[in-house]
Amino acid sequence: MNPLDYLLEPLAYDFMQRALVVTVVASAVCALLSCWLILIGWSLMGDAVSHAVLPGVVLAYIAGVPFAIGALIFGVGAVFLIGAVRDTTKLKEDAAIGVVFTTLLAFGVVLISVTPSQTDLSHILFGNLLGLSIADVGQIVVLAALAGAVLILKRRDLTLFAFDPTHAHAMGLSPRRLSALLLGVLALTVVVALQAVGVVLVVAMLITPGATAFLLSRRMSHMLVLAPVLSVAAALVGIYVSYWANTSSGGMVVLCQGILFTLVYLFAPRRGLLATRIALQRRKHALMQESSPGF
Repeated sequence: MNPLDYLLEPLAYDFMQRALVVTVVASAVCALLSCWLILIGWSLMGDAVSHAVLPGVVLAYIAGVPFAIGALIFGVGAVFLIGAVRDTTKLKEDAAIGVVFTTLLAFGVVLISVTPSQTDLSHILFGNLLGLSIADVGQIVVLAALAGAVLILKRRDLTLFAFDPTHAHAMGLSPRRLSALLLGVLALTVVVALQAVGVVLVVAMLITPGATAFLLSRRMSHMLVLAPVLSVAAALVGIYVSYWANTSSGGMVVLCQGILFTLVYLFAPRRGLLATRIALQRRKHALMQESSPGF
């Protein structure tokens, strides 16, 4: 088979075209958001929101309304619940997150188990990239465009908030409002990625790209370019590999992003494990030379 056929043959199918569009869009917006989540230290919050939307999706299915509506309501609701538990008790934020998201996740699992359905609701857990309709694609693109526009327009304020909330407040910005804005975008982004990779794997798309870019660059402006580019590239490779290997599309997308992170973790020029070890050995050698008596 001609090597070009490996690229063109999947495009002959409408379901693959839709999968590729959704993969690119979801990967890009998740990667943008992941840069701030990594810097602020909200990885666990991303995990919580991505799992807490499950009951909302199931209830939306039961009510016959778009999944995005239920997911968005429960995503935003989970954020407020976590804040309420944290502010009205002496529990730390990680404990509040753990209680809220595990309870909502369990509620969603119970709803799935008792909901009669001709649709395999397990697709909510693990994604259904190849089963998306034109309406689903349109909905995902619109929501992704909204989330991406907010992140791009507010990138300077969000970056200042991520690095120094105190300085942001001194500059006239409200850290509380910026935090609420970022959490709202997080809930919206979870809805975007939900139908692509499912509840279980959304958190990987929200964390891995930002972590990868962080190992490659110390500048936020570079991270905001590197993260989407690397995420989209890995996601496209994942889609094509899943087609030819006949594997789970969402799982392969996340696996390729994880493999890319592993390569960067090992071989990044400055922050990679190999470069760090070499620099440490050189430093030790230089110290030994300085401490040894001269001849």
